[in-house]
Amino acid sequence: MGLKLEYKEGQTPLDEEEKEGLKIKSISTLGELDEFEQLNIEKAVEWTIHSKLKRERILTENFVKDLHKKMFGDVWKWAGQFRKSNKNIGIDWTQISIELKTLIDDVKYWIDNKTFSPEEISIRFKHRIVAIHCFPNGNGRHSRILADIVMESIFGLEIFTWNQSNMVEADDTRKKYIVALRKADQGDITALIKFANN
Repeated sequence: MGLKLEYKEGQTPLDEEEKEGLKIKSISTLGELDEFEQLNIEKAVEWTIHSKLKRERILTENFVKDLHKKMFGDVWKWAGQFRKSNKNIGIDWTQISIELKTLIDDVKYWIDNKTFSPEEISIRFKHRIVAIHCFPNGNGRHSRILADIVMESIFGLEIFTWNQSNMVEADDTRKKYIVALRKADQGDITALIKFANN
C-alpha cells in the first residue's frame, strides 16, 4: 500500500522518490501523515525551548537543516537535507545554499542595523526562506518555527500566535495565510505580520 496524498492549495507535492523516504510504512493517508509529523514537530519545539539558542547558531545553514531534521526526522529519511529536484514553488534546487547564505547575511544586516522592527525581520526571514523552499516538504511549518525562534531567542520577545493554527487544515485560516503570503510575494509584508500576530 503506497502513500496516497491529496494536496491542498499552497502545498508542495512530493515526487515518488521523496515518498519512498517515509519511515513509517503504515501511514497511508494525509491525515495520518499530518498526525505523525505534528508529534515530531512538538518534540522539535521542546528541543528549541531547552537548547538555549544563540544568534550565532541560529543564523547558519547548519541550524536551518538541523531544525528541519528535528521537526521531521522521525517521519522522513530526507529530513534536514535540501531538496534535489525543482518543485511547483521555490528557486532552482541547485541555488538553495547560495540563496540561503544571501538571506542569512541579509537577516544579520537587518538585525545589526535595526533596518526593520524585530517582528518584520522575523517575518521577512520566514517569507524569504519559504520562497527559497529548501526542503522537499514541511517548508511552511519550518519557516514559522524559525520566525518564532528569531523572535524569542534573538530578540527576547513573545513568539507569534499564527492564528492559533498549524495551517495544516484546508480551512479559512489557511486561506487567509495563503492570501497574506501572496501579498508578501508582491512586496507587501504587512498582511503576513498581521496574520502572524492574530
